[in-house]
Amino acid sequence: MSIVEMKSLAAPLALGLGTQELVVILVIVVLLFGAKKIPELMRGVGRGVGELQKGLDEGKKTLNKAIEESKEETDVTSKPADPVA
Repeated sequence: MSIVEMKSLAAPLALGLGTQELVVILVIVVLLFGAKKIPELMRGVGRGVGELQKGLDEGKKTLNKAIEESKEETDVTSKPADPVA
């Protein structure tokens, strides 16, 4: 993953929060869940994001396949008929 891609992913996640705000949020999360639970929580989030990406990829493939089939049908129906002699 390139730096540009990483920056584009990080921008929406930051939500305009500064470093201090993110540190405060991190401290609150540690206090709420405890240091031992955070790795489990992050694994769950990672799995959820992975499943979401798989679902999105599957949806894109299905959509692209439907578009291609539609184009093929359009090509077949738009060809002029052979004249009957």
